[in-house]
Amino acid sequence: MNKYLYQKYIAGALAMIMFFSLFAGLNKAEAETETAALNVNASGAILVDGETGQVLYEKNADSPLGIASMSKMMTEYILLDAIKQGKVKWDQEFSVDDLVYKISQNRNLSNVPLRRDGKYKVKELYQAMAIYSANGATIALAEVIGGSETNFVKMMNSMGNKLGLKNFKFVNSSGLNNSDYKGEQPSGGATDENVMSSRSVATLAFHLINDFPDVLKTASTPTMMFRQGTTDQIKMDNWNWMLPTLVYGYQGMDGLKTGTTDFAGYCFTGTAMRDGKRFITVVQNATDASGKGGYSARFGETRKMLDYAFSNYSKEEIVPKHYQVKGQKTVKVIKGKENQVEIYTQSALNMVIPNGDKKSYQPVLVLDKSKVNQNGELIAPIKKGDIVGYLTVKPKNGGKISYLTAEGQKKAQVPVVAAQDVEKANWFVLSMRGIGGFFGGMFHGISTTVKGWFK
Repeated sequence: MNKYLYQKYIAGALAMIMFFSLFAGLNKAEAETETAALNVNASGAILVDGETGQVLYEKNADSPLGIASMSKMMTEYILLDAIKQGKVKWDQEFSVDDLVYKISQNRNLSNVPLRRDGKYKVKELYQAMAIYSANGATIALAEVIGGSETNFVKMMNSMGNKLGLKNFKFVNSSGLNNSDYKGEQPSGGATDENVMSSRSVATLAFHLINDFPDVLKTASTPTMMFRQGTTDQIKMDNWNWMLPTLVYGYQGMDGLKTGTTDFAGYCFTGTAMRDGKRFITVVQNATDASGKGGYSARFGETRKMLDYAFSNYSKEEIVPKHYQVKGQKTVKVIKGKENQVEIYTQSALNMVIPNGDKKSYQPVLVLDKSKVNQNGELIAPIKKGDIVGYLTVKPKNGGKISYLTAEGQKKAQVPVVAAQDVEKANWFVLSMRGIGGFFGGMFHGISTTVKGWFK
């Protein structure tokens, strides 16, 4: 090749590299611009993948803000946990006391009045809370579980810590203003309020729908009759107007909880599923573009985030089943008939990622420290299928993937297993290896010494 053709070849190659680099840069810039353009009108907001808790968008997500009736998600969680443990039963009855009676009969505070001499089953109280956000029913459930609402509030805060929530405080079970209790509030002063950060609200919702997925069957009920066929019959229309058949219907919407007070503004924790993808959204003190709050504002800002998620993210197979990381296809083994073993992924790794971004991730192999020695070697015997670690991925650009919880992050990992058996070597083989190692070391020492004589 002459000098002219060589220079032309190099120039062409450089041009191609610059073109593809520019194209990749544009894709990244477009994605970042689109996220920035989301511009959710709320004091706090967050969008996460419902399966892993991967954070896809956030705005002021760590500031404690009012949550109003979104507080009921914690009451739901503790109730469903108590049901699971057998501490409370669905057909268990509650006898109405003075506080529950007063709150439930005040139609400015509760929409399902309960009789002073009435007995109500836990199941119907739960439905009134989850569908119609009934405050009297919520306090009743708090008393069923905790013995008193004061004790139940302690359980709420304790559970919040257990679930890893931060920047939160519960002072009552329902999300009412404490001043509405007229001096009978269960915890705190008359001006205290339930507060949480958007990240913690999303974390609570993530635990709720993943630990107790049946909650969505109730949360997605558009309407139900309370005490149907009796003189106490009340039609309960779900406050989540984004359910597919309601005013702001959204395809795939099946939860989760609204909340509104003067203190908190218009709030909503939503979740929707389409084509195998589930997302969770939170807006706190949502407004429209002019800064005015309202039902349409909280649902409109939620729609904005969900539209963005469903349009810009896809669930992709990042690595296939039996995948082997280049340069890490085997792990050394000691005390075995073989001195190494092949490893591969037990299953495929699927993740929700930006459209067309599959090649922007690289695999990361992490060996289980309890399975290897300080030199990173496995100890025989090893059975085919033994889990020796896990595989995850990270962005090639050095960016970090953020998750709500450690449990969720594990869903973005797949086990790495041994591909075959490695039997433990018998004493004779181990002895011969030891002798070989001894003489090999001695020979190396002698060789080094002899070489030194001739330097």
